[in-house]
Amino acid sequence: MALEKLLSDIDNNQEELVELHRSLVQIPSVNTGFMPTGNETDVCEFAKEWLDNFSIDSQILGMVPERGNLISRIPGSSGNGGLLFMSHTDVVPVENESKWKFPPFSASVYRGRIYGRGSSDCKVLLASQMMAMRIIKQNSVQLRDSLILASGSDEEHGGTYGFKWLAENHPDLIYAPFAVNEGGGVPVNAAGNLAYLLGVGEKGRLQIEITVRGSSSHASVPWQGDNALFTFNRVLAAIENYSANRDVSGPIFDHLSNFAIEDKPTIENIDEIIQGVESSNPSLASILRASSRMTLTPTMVNGGIKSNSVPETINLTCDVRTLPNQDENYVRTQLDSILSGIDGVSYEIDYMAIPNSSIFNSELTTQISQATSLVLESPEIQWIPSLSTGFTDSRFTRPMGVVTYGFTGAHPEDDQSKNNMHGTDESVGIKSLVSGAKIMTALAYNLLAEN
Repeated sequence: MALEKLLSDIDNNQEELVELHRSLVQIPSVNTGFMPTGNETDVCEFAKEWLDNFSIDSQILGMVPERGNLISRIPGSSGNGGLLFMSHTDVVPVENESKWKFPPFSASVYRGRIYGRGSSDCKVLLASQMMAMRIIKQNSVQLRDSLILASGSDEEHGGTYGFKWLAENHPDLIYAPFAVNEGGGVPVNAAGNLAYLLGVGEKGRLQIEITVRGSSSHASVPWQGDNALFTFNRVLAAIENYSANRDVSGPIFDHLSNFAIEDKPTIENIDEIIQGVESSNPSLASILRASSRMTLTPTMVNGGIKSNSVPETINLTCDVRTLPNQDENYVRTQLDSILSGIDGVSYEIDYMAIPNSSIFNSELTTQISQATSLVLESPEIQWIPSLSTGFTDSRFTRPMGVVTYGFTGAHPEDDQSKNNMHGTDESVGIKSLVSGAKIMTALAYNLLAEN
């Protein structure tokens, strides 16, 4: 079976692919982080029924019934896993529905884009991978090693019910030497040439709970208390003024010449380099800034019990993203320095994800490169390793020995800034949906098909 025929089938079924994606988005699998939540099983049941129509074996497994994980498989003659398609079925909540151009679960199509919560993160990847599975199965492609699709629950809140549970309880069902997941594959302009950032790893994530304590009193006699808000203001200012240590040991910094950056990056000049590309390539500037330092970001605050009482306690939640060489002790050292000299302050750390990575130069790199060049008809694509600023389920497969890359197959003609992941009017370009399905198909065919 010629690969060109498989890719042509995707073009011929583009309308069905769009409707598949829309159907997935229209299932509101919202993960608030607090049980009961998610209802990812609803997505799994829809996907299983869709795949069943093409005689693709699937099963739904989960720690609890409502938080299922989908595992589908097209067996190869060896019986061994060859390639794992990864995605997740849960989506983040909608903060303010009234601000959306279209209802967030309508999956409305407008000017070549599909709008809806989860359209970009991460149901476009699931739809692309499901279509690739269908095309390969429907065309009776004989595989040497098995093609596996696993879509997990609970990715947006740590993966406890999803890939973490699968890796601990059913590792044999999801193991393959190679896997593709979210967390990379962003097309960028590299000195006028097309380049892709291949997600070979990701930063660590910690959640910091800072508690500021004072003493309460009636608001009419505030001098009788110790208003925790004033101390909180000092804490917030200290965090705002924090300047993280710079680090240029990440994989992307060995490839800056691809962006016509001639200076070798150092701790001393990295900010100058970033400033130099800020106006011409803001996306690259943002990536370099995130890749060169730990980030400490206040995200939530609560405190006080009544409008006429001096607040005794203020709680501040912060998000921390660490580089691969920065562990919990490093974070504690930084926090102790930031909060030094401010009385009445304590903190707790929840270490949610450690930094993780896969090697850049592998057979999977070669195959992704070849598949993308074929689909986009662009032989001169440059490939640049990068760290994802957010954590993904890849942190559960990499320790299993699975070379896992973040790559969604986004189309270079789509403006990725319009995806608005986790934001208002989240959307994805139909061109990226189609190119993703084609690249996943070509990747699986080239890597797994028997000669």
